[in-house]
Amino acid sequence: MAWGGNPRLHILTTDPSVAKVSGGRKKTVSFSSMPSEKKVSSAADCLAFMQGGCELKKVRPNSRIYSRFYTLDSELACLRWEPSKKDGDRARLDISAIREVRTGKSTETFLHNGPSDHLAEEAAFSIIHGDEYQSLDLVALSADVANIWVTGLRYLLSHPGAIGGGDGGVGEGSIGSKMRWNWLAAEFALVDEDGHEIVSEDTAVATICKLCPGIKEAKVRLRFKEIQRSKEKLTSHVTLEEFQEAYCELCTRPDVYFLLVQLSKDRECLDAQDLRLFLETEQGLSLATTEGCLELFCRFEPSAAGRERGLLGLDGFTRYLQSAECQLLDPEHQNVCQDMKMPLSHYFISASYRSYLLDDQVHGRADLGGLIRALQVGCRCLELGVTDGPEGEPLLGVDHGTDGNALEVVNKYAFLTSQYPLLLYLCQRCSPSQQRTLAQHLKKVFGPKLYTPESLPVSLGGRATILPSPEQLKGKVLLVGKKLPPEVEGSEGEVSEEDEEIEELGVVLVVPPPPQPRRLRLRRELSDLIVVARTGSTPMTLDPPYWTLCSLGEGEAGRLASESPEELVNFTKRSLTRVRPSSVRLDSSNPNPQGYWKGGVQLVALNQQTPGAMLDLTRGRFMQNGGCGYVLRPAVMREEVSYFSAQSQGCVPGVPPQTLRVKVISAHSLPKPQGSGAKGEVIDPYVVLELHGVPADCTEQRTRTAAQNQDAPLFDETFEFQVNMPELALLRFVVLDDDYIGDDFIGQYTIAFECLQPGYRNVPLLGLAGDTLPHASLFVHIAITNRRGGGKAQRRGLSVRRGVRRGREYVTLRNTGIKVLDDTFRPASGPLREATDLREDALCATVAFKEQCGLPPTATLKQCIQSLATRLQSPDGSPSATLTLKEGYPCLEPLGNLTDATRKLLNGYDTMISANKQLIENADGVHERIAQVQKEGMVFHEDLPRLVEKENLKGRKQSKAVESFAWNITVQKGQCDLLRSAKMDALDTLRQLALACEASGLILTSDGHYTPHGLSSRRGSSHGNGSS
Repeated sequence: MAWGGNPRLHILTTDPSVAKVSGGRKKTVSFSSMPSEKKVSSAADCLAFMQGGCELKKVRPNSRIYSRFYTLDSELACLRWEPSKKDGDRARLDISAIREVRTGKSTETFLHNGPSDHLAEEAAFSIIHGDEYQSLDLVALSADVANIWVTGLRYLLSHPGAIGGGDGGVGEGSIGSKMRWNWLAAEFALVDEDGHEIVSEDTAVATICKLCPGIKEAKVRLRFKEIQRSKEKLTSHVTLEEFQEAYCELCTRPDVYFLLVQLSKDRECLDAQDLRLFLETEQGLSLATTEGCLELFCRFEPSAAGRERGLLGLDGFTRYLQSAECQLLDPEHQNVCQDMKMPLSHYFISASYRSYLLDDQVHGRADLGGLIRALQVGCRCLELGVTDGPEGEPLLGVDHGTDGNALEVVNKYAFLTSQYPLLLYLCQRCSPSQQRTLAQHLKKVFGPKLYTPESLPVSLGGRATILPSPEQLKGKVLLVGKKLPPEVEGSEGEVSEEDEEIEELGVVLVVPPPPQPRRLRLRRELSDLIVVARTGSTPMTLDPPYWTLCSLGEGEAGRLASESPEELVNFTKRSLTRVRPSSVRLDSSNPNPQGYWKGGVQLVALNQQTPGAMLDLTRGRFMQNGGCGYVLRPAVMREEVSYFSAQSQGCVPGVPPQTLRVKVISAHSLPKPQGSGAKGEVIDPYVVLELHGVPADCTEQRTRTAAQNQDAPLFDETFEFQVNMPELALLRFVVLDDDYIGDDFIGQYTIAFECLQPGYRNVPLLGLAGDTLPHASLFVHIAITNRRGGGKAQRRGLSVRRGVRRGREYVTLRNTGIKVLDDTFRPASGPLREATDLREDALCATVAFKEQCGLPPTATLKQCIQSLATRLQSPDGSPSATLTLKEGYPCLEPLGNLTDATRKLLNGYDTMISANKQLIENADGVHERIAQVQKEGMVFHEDLPRLVEKENLKGRKQSKAVESFAWNITVQKGQCDLLRSAKMDALDTLRQLALACEASGLILTSDGHYTPHGLSSRRGSSHGNGSS
C-alpha cells in the first residue's frame, strides 16, 4: 500500500446508479493513495506508520464492535489505544506479552460473533497475548493497513532487541535490505561510465525499465521529475541515492513484500529452508528439496551476494512469483495428459463453424486464412461448404471464389498443432459430375491420411460396434457428410437435403422450410469416402447407431438439454453429436458452449472469427489437454450405466463437490482498454470472477473498483465457490475498467478447474482475440479444500461441510417400481449412511482442529502443527508434549502442566485422530457391503427391458424406472469411490501429522519414523509432505 504521512485508507462506497448495464454488477470504489507517494518496502516503513497510528475496529466476545485509535509508542515497547474507559497505563498491551499475530478471522471471538460477519476477512487480524493466550481481535479499514500492522508486530516479535530502542534504522540493516541496496549500487555502477555516482535521467530511466520489465517509462520519468522538484535541483542528472530511492518506490510490490516478511521471519530474504517450507505448505509441492530451492535462487536472485549465500531477496522473490514456475495453469496440462485410447464419442472435440469466413454470415468473404487459423488454434472439426464452380471445379463457399487450394491448405496444416484425427464436415450441393471431381481431389490430396470405410475394424455383425480412439486415428482425416443408405445400389442415389445444408452454404432461412425435405443426388464415389454419416434431428434412442453424427441447431439442442437432459447424455455415450449456431446469428456471434457440453454434446461448432467470452471458454476447455483439440468427458458421461443430468441444481451423485477459494491480491501492468476513449492514462480497474459449469455451479462475483490506481491496483479480496461438478467447471477472470468511454474490457484469462494449481499464482491476461498482453497479470491465491499436495491431485478430494450429524444430508436410493430391483438395492441404504458418517466425522474433526489452531479449513496440517508447536514450547525451549504411537496411530502425550487453552487444543487433536482411526478401520467393511449390492444390481442390467415390460411400465414410468436404476448404480459406485479415497486421505493425514510433529521438534518416543497402518498396501504417495 502506498502512503505518505497519514495514508488515505480504502473507503468502500456503494453506488447503485453506476451499475453497468452488462451484467448489472454493483459498483464499489476504493480510494487508494496516489502512485507517486511512498510505498511500504521495509519494516521501518511499517513501524513508522504504526507510530503515527490509525483507527482499528476492536471486536469483543460480547458481540460488540468498538472503533479505537491504536498507536505504537516511540520506544516500540507497547500498543496504546484511545478512547478507553481504562486509565492510560491499562489501555496498553506490552509487545513482550504478545505470543503470536494471526491473520484473518480465526479466533473464537471472530468465529462465534455474528456481527463480525460483515467485516472483511482480509482486513482482520488477532494479537494473541498472555499466558492464557487471550486474543485482541482487530479489523482495519483495509487489507493494506492490516498487512502493515501484522508485518510490524511480527518484526518486533522476531527482533526483541528492537523493543525499547526507538525506531532509528529499524529494518534498514536487515540482510535482505543490504542485499537489495548493494545490488542496485552494482547495477548503477555498470552505467556510471565516469564513476562519479551520477548518471543522466535517460540512463537512469532505461536502467530501471530494464531491471523491472513492464513498468512504464513515463511513470519512471515522472518520479525523477518529482525528486528533482522536491530538491529544487537545477540539473536532471540522477545520483545513486536517488536511483535507489526511485527504484524501491516504483518497483516494490507491497503484496510480495508482506508475503516475504511473513515467510522470512522478517529478515526480508528467504533461505533454502524458508522457500522449501513455502513450496510445501502453500504451493503444494510436497517433494521440494533444498537442492531444488538453491537452483531457484541461482535462476531468480539478481544480486551476486544473494546467489553466493543461498538467499532470495525481495526482487528475486518477485521475479520467481512472476515466472512460469508460478503460473496458474498446472504445467502437466501443457502437454497431452489424458487417456487418448477411449472411443471417439468419449471426448469433447474442438469444432469450428464456417471456418472459411473472415467476417459475418452475410458479407463475410471466404478466405483460406480462416481455415489456417482454425487449425492453428487446435480445431479438430472443420467445415467445408462446397458448391459447383466454373470449369467443372467445385468452389468453397457461396459466390466467393478461392484459389482452389483449400484442400491443399487443410492437408498442410492439418497435423501441425495436433496429431489427433481431423474431422472434415462436408456440406455440399454439387452436381453429380462435380461430386465425382471432389472425390478425386479428396483422394489425391489426402492420400493415405484419408480414413476410409474399408479400414474400419469390424465385428461379426458387420461394422465396428464402437468408435476407434483418437490414438488409433492419429494422423487421419475423417470425412463427415451425407452417405447413401446400404440398400441403394448403383453409381448414385438420392439422400435428403435438410435445412442445415442450405444454412451452412450461406443462404439464410427467412421463410419456414418446405414440409417435404428436398432430395439431393449423391454419387457413389463421394459417398464411399464418407466415414461418419451425418444425420439431422434424431430421436434420443437408447441404442443410437454408431458411425453417425447427429447435427442439431442450437435451439433444438438447448431444448433437448432442458427437457430431456438424461436422454441426451445417454445418447452421446455412443453417438457423436454436433451443435451449430443459429442461422439468425448474422453477426457471426456464438452460443455458450457450456450449455451443450453439460449435456454431453461432443462438438460445439463456433465462429472462430468472432472473439469474446464464448471463444474464451472454448480455449479454456481445450487447454486442459495440451491444446490437442480433444478433452476427455467426465466419467458419468462415459460409463454405460450412470446417471447425470445437465440440469443438476446440486451435488452430482458419485461426484464429490469441492470448495474453491480465490483471493484476488493485485493486478500489474494493466493497459488501457484497447477501444476506449477513456480520459487520460488513469484507469479504474476491477476484477470479475465467473464460474461456468452445471447450473448449480454458475455464478459471478467481483472485486471493488480500485479508483485512480492506474496500472497496479491492490485488491486483497477473497471469494468462495462451491463446485459440484469439478470436471465441467471453468473459471474466468475478467478485468474491466469502470472509467471508460466505449469499451471497458482490459483483459481476461479462462482456465478449467482441473488445471488450477494451489497457492500463490500468476494469472497472465489475454486480449480480446486471445493474444497475450505484455506483462499484464493478476496475482492470486488459490485454495481447493482437501485437495492434497503435490500440485495435482490424482483423485477428487472431499468437500468441507460443517454441521452435526442430525443436520447431515445423506444420499438416498430411488424406487424403480420394479420389486426385484428395489429388494436388491434396499440392503445398501444402511452402509451408505455409515459411509457418509465415517467420511464426514473425519472431515469435521479435521476442520475443527484447524479452527482451534486459528487457521482456516484450507490450511495444511503442517501449518496446524507449526502453530501447535509454538504453544507447546516450555520456557526452556523444550516441547511440553511428545509424539507417541498408540496402536499404530500418532498421538501427542502431554508432559507436565498445560494451560486450559493448550489442553483443549490437544483434545481437538485427539478427536481428529480418533475420527480418522474409525474411518481407516471400518472403511473396507462398509465398502464391501455397498459394492456387493451394486454387483447384484448390475446382474439385472441386460434384463432391464424385460423387467420393465413384465411390470407393464410405459411412457414416463418406463423412463423413470431406467433412470432410477442408473441413479442407484451411480450412487453406489460413487460412494464406494468416495470411501476408498477418504481412507487414503486419512492415511495421508496421519502420515503428514507424524512428519510435521517430527519437523517441529515433537520427537517420536518409539523406534524412528512413522508408517501408518495399511500404507504398505497402497501406492507410493507423491503428495504428502514426504520431504519435510
